[in-house]
Amino acid sequence: MEIESESEARLIEQVIAGESQLFHQLIRPYERRLYLTAFSVLRNEADAEDAVQEAVLKAYINLHQFRADARFSTWLISITLNEARYRLRKAKGVYFESLDSPPEEQTFTPAVLVDWREVPSEALDRLEVRQMLVDAVAELPEIYRVVFAARDLEGLDVNETAQALSLTVSSVKVRLHRARMMLQKRLAPLLKTTVRAPRRFPWF
Repeated sequence: MEIESESEARLIEQVIAGESQLFHQLIRPYERRLYLTAFSVLRNEADAEDAVQEAVLKAYINLHQFRADARFSTWLISITLNEARYRLRKAKGVYFESLDSPPEEQTFTPAVLVDWREVPSEALDRLEVRQMLVDAVAELPEIYRVVFAARDLEGLDVNETAQALSLTVSSVKVRLHRARMMLQKRLAPLLKTTVRAPRRFPWF
């Protein structure tokens, strides 16, 4: 659970003033979210943990630069995403899939889409279906995966996602739509074979 904004602002002021022991209290509500954010990019538990540790250290060092016009959680996620992407770029060497808007996004018209989250609740209760979703998200191209993670997994709104990823709002909308389409295409045939047909009663 996030800290109330007033209490969070007070903690930030105290940490900046020198009460460094309060920093963990400030960070604690977001630790799981930061890990999931890093993992969505790096797809490796150890690398994600290292990225979060480095991101948290950078957040502490640069806490005085935080501006209250953004949510603290958005600022932390932005630092974590940047750190994870830096590590991915370093691991890949020269090649790195840029988050800059591809030209085709300027003329892209979204297709009709049923939200990927409209999955039967009885299906999501099954471990194998949840693992299917995790695997499907991990296989998304990075430029779509990070937008999906920020918007649908971390719950940032479109403007916050754009700010965290240094993208335009239109690019966020397009990439989120494409990510959902990819997930829907991947999961639909799997769910058909996984979700049991509803039981029919004799009088039907």
